[in-house]
Amino acid sequence: MHKILFISFIFFAAPVANAQSTASTLQRPKLVVGIVVDQMRWDYLYRYYNRYTEDGGFKRLLGQGFSCENTMIRYTPTVTACGHASIYTGSVPAIDGITGNDWWDYDVNNVVYCTEDANAETVGSNSTLGNMSPKNLLVTTIGDELRLATNFKSKVIGVAIKDRSAILPAGHSANAAYWYDNKSGSWITSSYYMKDLPKWVKDFNGKKLEDGYYAQDWNTLYPLNTYEESSNDEEPYESKPFGAGVKGFPYSLKQFAGKNYSAITVTPYGNSFTFDMAKAALTNEQLGADSVTDLLTVSLSSPDYIGHTFGPNSVEAEDGFLRLDKDLGAFLNFLDEKVGKGEYLVFLTADHGAANVPGFLTEHKIPAGNIDEVKIGDDLNKALKEKFNTDSLVLDMINYQVYLNRDAIKNGGLNKDSVNKTVIDYLVKQPGVSRAFALDALNETVLNATVKEALVNSYYPARSGDIQIVYEPQWIINFLNGGTTHGVWNAYDAHIPLLWYGWHINQGSSNREVGITDIAPTIAAMLHIQMPSGSVGHVINEAKK
Repeated sequence: MHKILFISFIFFAAPVANAQSTASTLQRPKLVVGIVVDQMRWDYLYRYYNRYTEDGGFKRLLGQGFSCENTMIRYTPTVTACGHASIYTGSVPAIDGITGNDWWDYDVNNVVYCTEDANAETVGSNSTLGNMSPKNLLVTTIGDELRLATNFKSKVIGVAIKDRSAILPAGHSANAAYWYDNKSGSWITSSYYMKDLPKWVKDFNGKKLEDGYYAQDWNTLYPLNTYEESSNDEEPYESKPFGAGVKGFPYSLKQFAGKNYSAITVTPYGNSFTFDMAKAALTNEQLGADSVTDLLTVSLSSPDYIGHTFGPNSVEAEDGFLRLDKDLGAFLNFLDEKVGKGEYLVFLTADHGAANVPGFLTEHKIPAGNIDEVKIGDDLNKALKEKFNTDSLVLDMINYQVYLNRDAIKNGGLNKDSVNKTVIDYLVKQPGVSRAFALDALNETVLNATVKEALVNSYYPARSGDIQIVYEPQWIINFLNGGTTHGVWNAYDAHIPLLWYGWHINQGSSNREVGITDIAPTIAAMLHIQMPSGSVGHVINEAKK
């Protein structure tokens, strides 16, 4: 009798044990793909929605994936370097140290570019555009944590036209980061990653795909009169990147073949070109080809170049996103084929948005304006010289901050508070300036809570200035002759899309406010790995199954 019971127990227990064993196996996607659209306002998802195609990318992500409709950036400046760093670290400038694309660094007493590295050399061309690394990033990225979690078996590769958009997402321990050298027309990297380009990159560069794109010229994808979401094709507040006499569509690009390798960046073909490189990296490095999760970061820089040049309401911007929709759909199909449906996890977001061109806004009776920051800096130095008899007390104006010559103030026996007050008194009298105050008095300054949070999240003393400027809404710095920019706390710069798709992603959307800092910890939770070392974000539970 006991023998029968024992056999029965084994018979019934075996399937249970097998099920427990299966459930205890850690499940991860084969590949994580991060797609960052440089300068994509959230409203572009719906402004052009009716023109996006069913086989394109945006409707597929919105319809089959999960959309975080209220994703905000809660720091300033809302610029490319800060955005890419924050997305992949879950951190903010006050912690990760990336306080702008550039900053005045008081430790080295000079302007520093976010990814510059004097100890790194260009690999892939004779220019200095590869003297870069992630050394200025003070924290780990989600790619670093993935590599650590898999004992460096995972591959992490970053691809973007802009160096900072490839380097910062990939992180410190990445296998590679590749960016575009617009002087040589080649994809390059730095000695930080490798001594020589892989053969597949050399072969890719040898194809000179730019010339093939130039041969197509740039005309609108659809008849020009159907672009009803945009202003007229030719507006006086648009810049002219293809020549002073070139006023609008169609743009002849054939003239640039073999001569001008930067023009492609200001066209939608820059996105196509970047996807070409991303596909080549995935194929040749066999990303997502085994059981160990890999990470591919792809940043699409051309929307930023187009937006800065022509503005958010231009035909060029609309056509750029309609073409991007098609490129994105083709890339998702490529992932289906190479990695397998349901085997990869994709998120798509932006590093920042953009302001409408002031000329466009004032044309429609909306208050706006341009501020000549160079003139303000020059006039400030003259006023300070007159009062304190000291030259060049303003070192620079970067990231909406005034950097003062602290050594000159100290060595000259000047009263810092008096210098600060002189600067502030001058600034608050300027058109378009809402507030100006000393950053070391930020906690005592009366500000709206949202604005104060953004400024606190950005303050890293050695890389931040002395005086903070807050401009009126719709006022932008520089771009006096056309185009627009970004960088402030306002919704047009800070409200970005966030779409999730693929492996273990729910279908739906949420209007709950989440942050750009929530992306990295959400990926960490889904992969069951440690969140990056400077992460301050929270897991977006609604997005995952």
